[in-house]
Amino acid sequence: MTPQMTTPDTEDPHLWLEDVTGERALAWVRERNAETEALLEADPRHEATRRAVLEVLDSREQIPYVTRRGGAFYNFWRDAEHPRGLWRRTTLAEYRKAEPAWETVLDLDALAAAEGENWVWAGAQALGPDYRRALVELSRGGADACVVREFDLVDRRFVDGGFVLPEAKSSVAWDDLDHIYVGSDFGPGSLTASGYPRLVKRWARGTPLASAPTVFEAEPADIYAFVSVDHTPGFERTVFGKATDFYNHRLWLQQGTALVEIAKPSDATLSFWREHVLIDLRSDWAAGGRTWPQGSLLVADAAAFLRGEPRLEALFTPTATCSLAGHTTTRDALILTLLDDVKTRLEALTKGAAGWQRRAVEAPSPGTLSASALHDPLLAHDDLAESYLVNYTDFLTPDSLLLGDTRGGALQVLKARPAMFDATGCRAEQRFATSADGTRVPYFVVWPKGAVADGANPTLLYAYGGFEVSRQPAYSGAMGRAWLERGGVYVLANLRGGGEYGPRWHQAAIRDKKQRSYDDMAAVAQALIAEGVTNPRHLAIQGGSNGGLMVGAVMLQRPELFKAVVCQVPLLDMKRYHRLLAGASWMAEYGDPDDPADWAFISAYRPYHNVKPGVALPRVLFPPSPRDDRVHPGHARKMAARMREQGHAPLYWENLEGGHGGAADNPQRARMLALENSFLWMQLARR
Repeated sequence: MTPQMTTPDTEDPHLWLEDVTGERALAWVRERNAETEALLEADPRHEATRRAVLEVLDSREQIPYVTRRGGAFYNFWRDAEHPRGLWRRTTLAEYRKAEPAWETVLDLDALAAAEGENWVWAGAQALGPDYRRALVELSRGGADACVVREFDLVDRRFVDGGFVLPEAKSSVAWDDLDHIYVGSDFGPGSLTASGYPRLVKRWARGTPLASAPTVFEAEPADIYAFVSVDHTPGFERTVFGKATDFYNHRLWLQQGTALVEIAKPSDATLSFWREHVLIDLRSDWAAGGRTWPQGSLLVADAAAFLRGEPRLEALFTPTATCSLAGHTTTRDALILTLLDDVKTRLEALTKGAAGWQRRAVEAPSPGTLSASALHDPLLAHDDLAESYLVNYTDFLTPDSLLLGDTRGGALQVLKARPAMFDATGCRAEQRFATSADGTRVPYFVVWPKGAVADGANPTLLYAYGGFEVSRQPAYSGAMGRAWLERGGVYVLANLRGGGEYGPRWHQAAIRDKKQRSYDDMAAVAQALIAEGVTNPRHLAIQGGSNGGLMVGAVMLQRPELFKAVVCQVPLLDMKRYHRLLAGASWMAEYGDPDDPADWAFISAYRPYHNVKPGVALPRVLFPPSPRDDRVHPGHARKMAARMREQGHAPLYWENLEGGHGGAADNPQRARMLALENSFLWMQLARR
């Protein structure tokens, strides 16, 4: 990854820490890593935790989740023998077996060894209906930037003279066997201010990429340009688009040689489904003689909609507690995932002579459900046209994967993960805290065996609170082994800024209202203390990315509530975040620091500039990654350096790979989690 070029700032003495390849910065990182490792790896729990977590991550009893491509079911698999991973496939008949027979398509460990690269799998796009060719994306060390290489799925090898893109934050889509659409770094002027592709080219096989014609372009101030190709027979469509900010985008439908803009609200998500168009609303929309509320899912006939005759119908309308978490489509049915007070349920909708018919899908509850259709619209005859997969999990129930059919019948269990930790005597409950403005904020408390509300439980409070992302109950064998089995209480908070109650919950805590997320986090912490779950000497908070910004801000605003903070891959320098890597793409969430009106509210919570000497703070651990090309590691480096200069005692540790996810493989992730848990136990354990 190249150094991030920055604008000089004579008031910031730590700019040199933004140079990810500079020797001075790397020497500083090595010193901090050595200090942190010496302290945390000396913890007697550390090595046992690392081994226990790695055993969970490498377990052959994990569910091998699959993606259908024609008659094959593809899975990417990591275990102790294959730390980089295997891309493999099987049939549905085999997949139903306890021990399916897998065919290896690509061995990433063998590829990395042969090429001397630290390849990390980033996905593949295959061209149907024969699915012989795929565009494979490989990341060095887990960065967002990838190399793209054409792969033959029959011969199981990279195609000689095939499509190849050098490392960049590229986007690719098949047009046909001999043409692909490419958005990439084509040189000066080809990227937006956020570092994403501004241009889309149509590249013909056997020709230089430099000669490929530009077919669509966004503005430099936009976030990125993109293209989507629907190959469904009879419903072929190519749609180009540009994201004008993180939540708004415009679409153009290709009609012959012309591009015709699709009339839709800029912040609504539009998707085609055969003869239908589906529209997810993030704001109220006046259309068709009425106003449709934000959070609704609308359907219309696609041809009529494109003619400007939007005969709309609501398939889902939110309530005070229920929002739409997602949807998936079979050939003839729509499956909705609904989130009601942060608990999911499923509904299946089909259109008949009397209109849309709705039925509840009988599924496990009250945890987290997710559904994905198995229908392949490119196949002339598809035996799985109405089939779909459902995954269920909660804090104490291992994942199960079920097979359903929209025409009815009970869900069938395909796979179930065995228990990865001893949950005997554990219990989970949902509670609500009252935030500073009176809003009820939900949170979950997961109690270990034998724990009582004596006010002294080691407690880890985790939250995110941004970008309309929902955090829901999920089973974690690593968390169970490292935390619950040892007597720790785990808490998941659903702060405003997230998506747990749809777009209104998110929009309640963005830009000038971002402080509400931090108030919500403090309210949950206060509730845990008031209800005797824990006390400030035994309470830690944790968050990553936007969640890292959140815990950084809350740590400074309410330091008396916490003993420890794990601040992962965080944003912290809010004066310069929009100048670092992908930061400019997030101004719709936070505001523009160069706008005095926006800076007035951003500056109130900016952690890097608000930390002060002489203030008693909880101890903090910063674990970023130099391969993170989304949130710059300079945020955490500079914050740690400033805190050290002020007399605080932060711990700092960078994994050398991992990208924004923090780790490139299971051994790295196990070590990182062991360090974090050693830190937490050293700070929070009962004395």
